[in-house]
Amino acid sequence: GVSGLCISSDFHRFVLPYSKPRSRHRFPSVSALASDFGSNTTSNGSPHGIPGSAEADIVVIGSGIGGLCCGSLLARYNQDVLVLESHDVPGGAAHSFEINGYKFDSGPSLFSGFQSRGPQANPLAQVLDALGESVPCVSYDSWMVFLPEGEFLSRIGPTDFFKDLQTYAGPDAVREWRKLLDAILPLSAAAMALPPLSIRGDWGVLSTAGARYAPTLLKSFAEMGPRGALGATKLLRPFSDVLDSLQLKNLFIRNWIDLLAFLLAGVKSDGILSAEMIYMFSEWYKSGSCLEYPLHGSGAVVDALVRGLRKFDGRLSLRSHVEKIVVEGGRAVGVRLRGGKFIRAKKAVVSNASMWDTLKLLPGEAVPKDYRQRVETTPQCESFMHLHLGFD
Repeated sequence: GVSGLCISSDFHRFVLPYSKPRSRHRFPSVSALASDFGSNTTSNGSPHGIPGSAEADIVVIGSGIGGLCCGSLLARYNQDVLVLESHDVPGGAAHSFEINGYKFDSGPSLFSGFQSRGPQANPLAQVLDALGESVPCVSYDSWMVFLPEGEFLSRIGPTDFFKDLQTYAGPDAVREWRKLLDAILPLSAAAMALPPLSIRGDWGVLSTAGARYAPTLLKSFAEMGPRGALGATKLLRPFSDVLDSLQLKNLFIRNWIDLLAFLLAGVKSDGILSAEMIYMFSEWYKSGSCLEYPLHGSGAVVDALVRGLRKFDGRLSLRSHVEKIVVEGGRAVGVRLRGGKFIRAKKAVVSNASMWDTLKLLPGEAVPKDYRQRVETTPQCESFMHLHLGFD
């Protein structure tokens, strides 16, 4: 997920992902390694100077997936958008890079739902659909798992994982997994009634999800009956609450669920909303489930978003490092780049940088004290290692 900040002329709103004090959040990192865009190309962005005028309706800081989605959609709906990227390639943590003829992903590699459509579709698929872009993918239904208990090919779907559990974790794990599926799959109707784009980690969820989709939720609750409706009230609580209420104690099961939560959101089960996990379970553990991988790697997703941005006259400027968000009269009026150049934002500044980096860009007096404390006390996600290998 991407946490962001937006300051405009008529509101001052800060958005934080759901967090318990000990939750950890993924710190978006960016590599400066060159990819297919190259150091001198201007096909997908301007690496030398700002394309067009030094102002825009909306200035977006960072060309990660979140920044490109935001910028391209705003451009799609007739806003003058300028996306500023510090590095020489777009994509942030999702960019691809090439070394000695091998192309590598630098970040996300687990994808599903690119071909989905409608309100319950993958949010990224919805964005690409709105832009008239697509990402060719290959489908697969299994992945190799290396755990202390053993190495096995895990298949998604309703039945195969039970065999793995029996072999590597024993009958207690099988019973607890069945108990979990029996409890949460009936809740998937309510989870699916909340489009993924409506789910957020702060009290704003009451507006984006609760109020807007109340009729659909109430219909789902009625179809589920009293017991199911009562369980559905946990959708906006941490998924660990669901596990605890079911008294799931098997260590393999708890670790496996923490792994799935980490793959999905970079946190364990106590830091992710139940609605997100139940949605994922309904997608992964039903008949015909499959995962997807872009044929040209995660960089293909970035390419598609950049095409969408440019299609609607949005602009992307590479090697444009933002050093400061300029605030005047209680609103963001633009940004100042390294070297002193000022870019005016007529309507808003949107930051796709991490919450910690965004805080450093803002004048101290422009940030509410309670928000600053929340950011400073939110631990970053622990790092993990990617091993990049090329086979001749």
